[in-house]
Amino acid sequence: MQRLDASLLKDPVHFLALGFGSGLAPVAPGTFGSVVGAMAALLVQPFPLPAKLAVIALTFLAGVWICGESARRLGVHDHPGIVWDEIVGMLITMAFAPAGWRWLVAGFVLFRFFDILKPWPIRKLDHGMDGGLGIMLDDVLAGVYAGLLLFGAAML
Repeated sequence: MQRLDASLLKDPVHFLALGFGSGLAPVAPGTFGSVVGAMAALLVQPFPLPAKLAVIALTFLAGVWICGESARRLGVHDHPGIVWDEIVGMLITMAFAPAGWRWLVAGFVLFRFFDILKPWPIRKLDHGMDGGLGIMLDDVLAGVYAGLLLFGAAML
């Protein structure tokens, strides 16, 4: 896979798709993008649920275009450096979770687990769709899986 150059960050599409630079990490760019997503989740944590859901919807819709356009310009579908989808996945993971560092760490670990393992139907979505929607959907579903587990744990 081609290594991405920091000069790409001058382009607003790549700047966003590459998670404000976190996707340029030489190893595990998805993990670094998820850290940015965890910070974004912390920023929206005090928001009421409807506002959180609005942020998720807007970042998802924008991400479909941002990720698709960045992939098109790079000439690589779902380059590992494209991490906007991880940011949105972490926002989804934490949307219904209680506040607190323990929940954030648990959400981060669960999201990375599902994003890396890609249980059914995440893997099918990951390999079966092209464009920005295909890039986004596997991480959205990983966020839903992780978020449901967090929500269930919070209800215990």
